[in-house]
Amino acid sequence: MGIVLKQSFRNTIIIYSAFLIGGINTIVFYPRFLEKEFYGMVVFLLSASNVIMPLTAFGIQYTIVKFFSSYETKKEKDKFLSSVIFLPLIIALPLGFFWDYAHLWIMSKVAPENQIVENYTFSIYLIAVACAYFELFYSWTKVQLQTVFGNILKELWNRVVVMLLLFAVFFKLINKEEFIFYLTIAYVLRAIVMMFYAFRVYFPNFYFKLPENILEIIKYSLYIILAGSAGAILLDIDKIMIPGKDTIEKAAYYSVAVFIGSFIEAPSRAMTQILQPLTSKSLNEFNHKEVENLYKKSSINLFLIGGLFYILVNCGVSELFKLMPEKGYAGGEWVVLMISTAKLYTMFLGNNGAIINNSKFYKIALPLALGMSIGVYLLNEIFYFKLNLGTDGLALSTLIIIVVFNTIKLWFVHNKFTITPFTPSSWKMFSIILVILLVFYFWDFPIDNIYLWKFPIHPIINIAIKSILITVIYITLIFKLNISPELDLLLKKYYK
Repeated sequence: MGIVLKQSFRNTIIIYSAFLIGGINTIVFYPRFLEKEFYGMVVFLLSASNVIMPLTAFGIQYTIVKFFSSYETKKEKDKFLSSVIFLPLIIALPLGFFWDYAHLWIMSKVAPENQIVENYTFSIYLIAVACAYFELFYSWTKVQLQTVFGNILKELWNRVVVMLLLFAVFFKLINKEEFIFYLTIAYVLRAIVMMFYAFRVYFPNFYFKLPENILEIIKYSLYIILAGSAGAILLDIDKIMIPGKDTIEKAAYYSVAVFIGSFIEAPSRAMTQILQPLTSKSLNEFNHKEVENLYKKSSINLFLIGGLFYILVNCGVSELFKLMPEKGYAGGEWVVLMISTAKLYTMFLGNNGAIINNSKFYKIALPLALGMSIGVYLLNEIFYFKLNLGTDGLALSTLIIIVVFNTIKLWFVHNKFTITPFTPSSWKMFSIILVILLVFYFWDFPIDNIYLWKFPIHPIINIAIKSILITVIYITLIFKLNISPELDLLLKKYYK
């Protein structure tokens, strides 16, 4: 786990820096510099592009990770990369040619009061294709175990660009319509930068000859493209469905709560970048012991780090909403709790998904993803549209589906590989998280009415003091109970 922890630690710092910038954008700048309606439109466009992206990517980002390490010679690897680099165009080009029909379909799903999106739907296509090629070249570097620069582009690039564009809107250097245009260009530029870096890390000799297992590659890609497209629906269908019933600014309100709840998953995103190729390599080498080792250690380390941020987020969320300029953004505590709980359970499963997607049992990913996407859609229809539970209903749908299907994945890996992520430390971690959460969730410091240039800073003071207290108690218990030897060594290194 040495290389995993080393790069994961760097990637975690990058991702949390990105989340910090994203949090400032989401909580401070977006609501103040963009109208809530326009912010809701941005959320809708980006969510729609996230749903389309797996389709345009043709599953190549996963295909590269799965197959690259199975080739023994450079020539074989170069043939493979030469073949897959053009596969996304099979879907991207026809989709762009018939985009007028896609545009009409999108607008048919949008309520009449939200027609503001009509002039910007082509940005959905451009961002989806740019993200598809970014993920392709990012996987290109992952298999070389070089994840840090790509992670900077993936996590920091767009958030920094958004911050700069929001300031440009504030100082009237650009208008709100131009904000969308420049944001789209930023996604395209990111893909180009990633391409040049990928070629610098590993530049192949291009062959106009297909690898011998090309049929297996295409078959795998087709399964993963369908699974990825269905899986993406789970992440963004909520934000896409909101404009079909409520005004588009509700998407902005919900997006803020989901962003806060998703804050805890940064370590998972960081560790996954390096765990995917390592898991694939272990499976290709039939190293069952290493697969189990990665499974258990990724689980406890992600559960440990994610648990701390799960407590911090949920114990500080009520104060955090006090920073929002409009009341419509507040009241999302239940959304934050449910989304963060779903994320924490996913983190507890460690590299479970990487094991399934890179093994000979990858076909199960398709029915699982389809079941998740159909399930969350149906539950949204019930909770949001019929029972009128509002955005709490959307979050509840997501929580139920993630818990149910992650449990199925947990059982599946145990059934096929006879391994689980459980260790004695798992139950210790669950107890620590639950007890600290219950102790601090309903209690806040009574500091109030402190402003700096009309900006409320008393919530920040309350969050900071409470977070320091929770963190000290949490880390002390982690050390005392020896939860993770790897993390103990890492922290002691920096402590000294």
